[in-house]
Amino acid sequence: MAQGTETPAGPPDSPSPGATGSAAYLRRRTLRRGSAGWLLLTGLGVAYVVSGDFSGWNIGLSKGGFGGLAVAMVLMGVMYACLVFALAELSAILPTAGGGYGFARRALGTWGGFLTGTAILIEYILAPAAISLFIGDYVESLGLFGLTSGWPVYLACFAIFIGIHLWGVGEALRFSLVVTAIAVAALLIFAVGAFTEFDAGRLNDIPADPSAFGSNSWLPYGLLGIWAAFPFGMWFFLGVEGVPLAAEEAKDPVRSMPKALAISLAVLVFLALITFVSATGAQGANAIKEAGNPLVVALQGTGEPTALSRFVNYAGLAGLVASFFSLIFAGSRQLFALSRAGYLPRFLSLTNRRKSPYLGLLIPGVIGFTLAAWSGNGGRMLNVAVFGATISYALMALSHIVLRRREPDLPRPYRTPGGARTSGVAFVLACSALVATFLVDRDAAFIALGVYAVALAYFAFYSRHRLVAAAPEEEFAALAAAEAELKRG
Repeated sequence: MAQGTETPAGPPDSPSPGATGSAAYLRRRTLRRGSAGWLLLTGLGVAYVVSGDFSGWNIGLSKGGFGGLAVAMVLMGVMYACLVFALAELSAILPTAGGGYGFARRALGTWGGFLTGTAILIEYILAPAAISLFIGDYVESLGLFGLTSGWPVYLACFAIFIGIHLWGVGEALRFSLVVTAIAVAALLIFAVGAFTEFDAGRLNDIPADPSAFGSNSWLPYGLLGIWAAFPFGMWFFLGVEGVPLAAEEAKDPVRSMPKALAISLAVLVFLALITFVSATGAQGANAIKEAGNPLVVALQGTGEPTALSRFVNYAGLAGLVASFFSLIFAGSRQLFALSRAGYLPRFLSLTNRRKSPYLGLLIPGVIGFTLAAWSGNGGRMLNVAVFGATISYALMALSHIVLRRREPDLPRPYRTPGGARTSGVAFVLACSALVATFLVDRDAAFIALGVYAVALAYFAFYSRHRLVAAAPEEEFAALAAAEAELKRG
């Protein structure tokens, strides 16, 4: 048994000591295996991110200009590529719902596992709350059903889409794939329309700030603007790392997971390039740098809506729904894994007859709805989510480095190109992005740190003494500890 873990006993949802009790405990916490092939997993990876192509990234133009955001996007794209290759290897080694928590648990111990899992939860609980606000804005701007952005719209989002998830993972991922396909098709149609208005001279039309070091027409806010644009360069890729959270429900995860990660990232890189260049060149960086709906502004400017701009406006709503829907899935699986292993209250990992973690869906949904209705500040919540994401990226990359060096003989069905050097690049860039969040929204960074502090206090004083050794991620770590002890003996 791993140090600091125990087989729980006591409450009805916990097993009695021994193999029989552990089996009963896990039977009540079982996901539906084999529900997702590589295509559904690829769709999930794109769905996590696609809303970021429709809005949000353009604010980076106000931080770094076209050149600054372009460099930031490339660097963040490199970070995500390196991270995805590392996660493909890790998910083939440990294909469980724990994802990043499971990888860090083996490499960095219980503290590392909890730190990583908590950071992922911050990202995947805050991001849907923020996106529900953006959905409300879209519904109001489109005049759908005469609704205005407010708590009834946010409640409907959480109730309808959590309901689909409760129906079953296969049904949920197929719904996500359809909505994502609509959003991707809309981005391609948008790019064709925007390129008809493209003018390269508009890319660098933001006036240079003479007081900024290194400023010019391409870097109007100087070299520091590149760094400040990091969090917005991430918006083209933020969330793709959540694909491994579906590992327990995947068909042949050892093969399908690396394939899905690679294809989804390739699709996202392509969408990022055509969206960024076509939207900026159509109306100019200065025109769209603070627009709430930059693609629509890129198509119609300050003029009357066109048939194409209306279509893109509706498709933007589809993109938001796709990301909202998939992020709910990711948050529920990370919560499920942490709860099943005892890091969080164990009742949160109970599954229903359709093998969905119903409390892991409902409770984050209640939290997300409450935050959306109370705060109303989607940008702030997304910045908190980005802060949590960058912490998790650094820890997952570090986990890959540690396992490569400490356990070089661990069976690896898929091996990361470049090995630890690749994850080392991801680690350095993730740390740089983490610091950059303080340049963008210091309050959001401190809010995330406050949530972290509360979670760590819970772990330090309570849950770390009540971990479940029978959980897959804990057994995987215990096996490593036993093998290490045999080698020392």
